[in-house]
Amino acid sequence: MKKIVAWILSLIAAAAVFAGCGNITVNIETQPTAEETPAAEDETPTSEEEASAAESVTIRLAGLKGPTSMGMVKLLSDAEEGKTENQYEFTMAGSADEITPLLIKGDLDIAALPVNLGAVLYSKTEGAIQFAAVNTLGVIYICEKGETVTDLESLKGRTVYATGKGSSPEYALTYLLSEHGLDINTDVTMEWKSEPTEVVALMKEEENAVAMLPQPYVTVASGQVEGLHIALNLTEEWDKLDNGSEFITAGILVRKNFAEEHPEALAAFLSEYAASTAYVNENPADAAALIEKFEIVKAAVAEKAIPYCNIVCITGEEMKTITEGYLQVLFDLEPKSVGGALPGDDFYLR
Repeated sequence: MKKIVAWILSLIAAAAVFAGCGNITVNIETQPTAEETPAAEDETPTSEEEASAAESVTIRLAGLKGPTSMGMVKLLSDAEEGKTENQYEFTMAGSADEITPLLIKGDLDIAALPVNLGAVLYSKTEGAIQFAAVNTLGVIYICEKGETVTDLESLKGRTVYATGKGSSPEYALTYLLSEHGLDINTDVTMEWKSEPTEVVALMKEEENAVAMLPQPYVTVASGQVEGLHIALNLTEEWDKLDNGSEFITAGILVRKNFAEEHPEALAAFLSEYAASTAYVNENPADAAALIEKFEIVKAAVAEKAIPYCNIVCITGEEMKTITEGYLQVLFDLEPKSVGGALPGDDFYLR
């Protein structure tokens, strides 16, 4: 197991989509209200109450700062108020390498992480990690100062500042460029930076600068760089290809043992998580306040970024179909990006 953890950690930096601060743990446990507390003379529970109590579990949940956790905030808020079926211990981290070892060792039950990392973990743990839902579609954008980028072909001969070397953003751009007759290694000059803040600093200094950035950093950059705007939405560019897949950023990973031991708790989580994502998309102002409360990003940034974050909850056969297509694209580009082999059918929980 130690060898597996060490090997996987060498891939995590490449697989992670977002960077940020140290992890934050929030303990959220539902408490019975006065109305829910049984009277003294009714202390003997019914069989139905016993079954409900037995299935209500504490789920150890984790996510990354950014869109992968933004869809959870209504669920977390409801849990604080005792409105969810399960209890939660929530860990948020700035990078996947803070979360992955905990998931592998069994110290977490569910985590929102990059989908290709899920495939890597499935392979290296021999199927001990499964995929339950797509929770974020593409969040990558080509931004510029100026009006020179009109399509992917117009990136030929340009320098593009970006983060995410060796991770899904690079693979996605490589694929999209190739579908338009361009080679990322010869037709475009990629300057990879370790942090989005480095990209923003360069955008401030240069006229007609071009960058590839994820949300919500696009929104942050737009507020700091005069004239910066979104030139291309890589999710839309992917959809134009109509290849049977979708550009996916992240999803919900579950330990197989947890899924088998607590199927009702997992089903309740997915139902409430779907409702949470719908709330975030339909109520951006209120959701933004919760996003700031849980220290994901400031409310002013979150409210503007939510429409561009593609927060979803896709489960079942649709989840399997679009994820298989996306992983196939990554595998064809670079097999190690998905762990060296495509995951089997048991990777997909449905």
